[in-house]
Amino acid sequence: MRGLTVVTPGPLATLQDLGRPGYAHLGVPRSGAADLGALRQANRLVGNPESATAVETTFGGWSARAHGLVVLAVTGPATTVLVDGRGVGSHATVSVRDGSLVEVLPPTRGCRNYVAVRGGFVAPLTLGSSSTDTLSGLGPDPLRPSDQLHIGDAALAWPSATFAPGPPAPGRVHDLIVRRGPRHDDLAAPEALSRIAFTVNAASNRIGVRLDPAVSSDDDPGDPLRYRDGFVERPSEGVPRGAVQIPPSGRPVLFLADHPVTGGYPVTAVLTAGSVDRAAQLVAGDVVRLHLR
Repeated sequence: MRGLTVVTPGPLATLQDLGRPGYAHLGVPRSGAADLGALRQANRLVGNPESATAVETTFGGWSARAHGLVVLAVTGPATTVLVDGRGVGSHATVSVRDGSLVEVLPPTRGCRNYVAVRGGFVAPLTLGSSSTDTLSGLGPDPLRPSDQLHIGDAALAWPSATFAPGPPAPGRVHDLIVRRGPRHDDLAAPEALSRIAFTVNAASNRIGVRLDPAVSSDDDPGDPLRYRDGFVERPSEGVPRGAVQIPPSGRPVLFLADHPVTGGYPVTAVLTAGSVDRAAQLVAGDVVRLHLR
């Protein structure tokens, strides 16, 4: 059977699709690819439905050996893709011969790449999705050496374009767009959310990105984001993908694909869909600004 055998998974590699929406009332998050735009692009390049299952790598280090002829594409941030040690480029359709070794190296900026194969990967479905949810444990386990990845028959007609421009190189500061959240007015100075620069904390993952203040406000250098009436214990409320939650520390958390469906800290803003994808590529030390629109 055509497919790939994982040789090295890297720090974290998982199977992902568009997730399992519609189960929040049961306590099940959507999960799915952290960068949905990159997943969709990878699937389009190989002629799959955008919902087909692909591999999400984290900080590269992923390699696999082909069984049979495999057509694949790697998207996400700019990275080096090797086939038998020869660079073949990312964001393009590549044919890989039987027995060849495919490697995805660490991206120069960003952290998550997507490997889609024509036909999509076959994996067990849980609530209609093959996505690995690192918070709830639903879906397949993270990939390990020697795992067999079988290819399905999800392919559509060949796409009109088999290469695509990669994302623009990020600048020194990552600008993310947010909308007002349901608890926006809980902050003593809501405008501070857009005025302060933050740095990405290393304790970030598929659940959320933790931010630390890089530049404090003039009136409160120690705690730039304060509650208007102090922290008030609230009943848990629904939390969407992209929620900007402010815990009592004043250090925001940007919720990503595997976020919990409820939380007790105020959601003061919500990232736009495109900004959620960009947030999924943030790495420790990146500088972030949130812009309220």
